[in-house]
Amino acid sequence: MRTIKEIHKANYHPIADLLTYNPLPSPKLRQIDPFIFLNHHGFQKYAPNNNGLPFGPHPHRGMETVTFILEGDIMHMDSGGHESVIESGGVQWMTAGKGLIHAEVSSNKFKKEGGNLEILQLWVNLPASLKMTEPRYLGLQKEDITSFTIDNEKVKVQLISGEWDDKMGSFPTLFPIFMSTISMVKSGKVIKNIPSTENIFFYIVRGKVKIQGEEIPFRNLVEFNNDGEILKFEATEDAVVILGHAAPFKEPMVAQGPFVMNTQEEIMQAYRDYQSGKFGTWNH
Repeated sequence: MRTIKEIHKANYHPIADLLTYNPLPSPKLRQIDPFIFLNHHGFQKYAPNNNGLPFGPHPHRGMETVTFILEGDIMHMDSGGHESVIESGGVQWMTAGKGLIHAEVSSNKFKKEGGNLEILQLWVNLPASLKMTEPRYLGLQKEDITSFTIDNEKVKVQLISGEWDDKMGSFPTLFPIFMSTISMVKSGKVIKNIPSTENIFFYIVRGKVKIQGEEIPFRNLVEFNNDGEILKFEATEDAVVILGHAAPFKEPMVAQGPFVMNTQEEIMQAYRDYQSGKFGTWNH
């Protein structure tokens, strides 16, 4: 069985009027290689005629973003020409690669009507060999993502990438990475085989779960030891968990602002390339 190394409580870091909690990175945890950053926005209710999400056009290089829309919506636009509005239950996966500019804002409908909002964004590192890959984007609505139930329908798995028994995730990835959103009713149990060589990303979005007798509430990131092949957890009240796992790259990482590279010189080059227009043009 996998054992807990440490539990990391998300720190409160509001962005404008957006409630935001951030468990990774923290003073005690730089990364869970290759998972490097998580923002948990909400839960909150927006009034009609609101400003929506505050993430206007900004650049990225060297990493990927996986965005989980639990409540509300996101309108994505980027310098590669991609544009979509993904609604509650949907997921976006964007590969910044060699560089692009994107914006993540609320739809005109949400800004006009208001409503509930809870959105999480996870940054996943890219290995040195893929840092300068071509950018790409895929957004899928809830109904287009593989999902199934286990434990007598007490657990619903949304399989974003990778494999679970004979089922395949809906998002193609550049390297082997498992990603899922798991919704559990009280007493629901999950038992999953995960190679001990892979690092686990485990964040409790809602509710409480019990792992090896320890009850852990929402807005906590659980860091695991690489000591077993089986992960087991149980919901002690209705819960939502983001579960991912992947083999670590074990490469140097330099993260500065929106860029994640292997050396400081590569970071400086990213700034030069962005300023000279190599990340594409913004036509939205």
